[in-house]
Amino acid sequence: MRKRSVLVLSFLLIAIICFAPLASADELDKIKASGELRIAMSGVYPPFSFINEKNEVVGFDPAIGKEIARRMGLKPVIITITWDGIIAGLLANKFDTVVGSMGITEKRMEVVDFVGPYYRSGRGVFIRNDENYTSLTDLVGKNIGVNAGEVHENFARKQEGWKVITYKGVPELLLEIQNKRIDAFVLDSIPGMMAIKKGGAQIKKMDLPNIEGARLNIGIAIRKNNPNLQAAMQKALDDIMADGTYTKIATEWVGYDIR
Repeated sequence: MRKRSVLVLSFLLIAIICFAPLASADELDKIKASGELRIAMSGVYPPFSFINEKNEVVGFDPAIGKEIARRMGLKPVIITITWDGIIAGLLANKFDTVVGSMGITEKRMEVVDFVGPYYRSGRGVFIRNDENYTSLTDLVGKNIGVNAGEVHENFARKQEGWKVITYKGVPELLLEIQNKRIDAFVLDSIPGMMAIKKGGAQIKKMDLPNIEGARLNIGIAIRKNNPNLQAAMQKALDDIMADGTYTKIATEWVGYDIR
């Protein structure tokens, strides 16, 4: 009986060793079999993703996502979803990856893996041009806008005395601050500065060089334990960065190379 138990255990160990690599390759195999790479983003985060006049999702993120899919021999399928449900959607297999300007944090790395980073950004606090706030403590008791589910929401909620209000995207934040329903908002610096550059938003970035999160790596999220998918997407991204395609896309949508 003992000999038989040892044999059974040995067979189980052999099975685990032999089939574990195959299991981790399953997701890439399934994606290739489908012929599509389902790519999620919010669609309300210009210039990274937004809806144009033709009702198309355009911007830096869809351009990068589509190019990664093309280099993997796949058809890109762009899916928009509210940001606060995007990780849950990924884990529920509603799409294959998030190319949506997601900051790489320790908390997120507990539940997803990342390809990249594919650009770097940093936190900014934006106020109306007619305000003279100079420090975070000046915002105590004020209404502060954030996009729901972003790392900036966690930061804002840690600030003592801030009244945090969540929104679904950059356009809402801009509208709310211009209508004086919020006094400031916390956002990645790049989309905030782009709104200023275009001239339509009468806002300015506070001078806070030592703010937490001043530099943040932005990555492409996939479900955990898919090393082959991760490697295939990383190679596609590396090739895009190496041959000038990345610079072309970044210049078109953001105005400069944001690596």
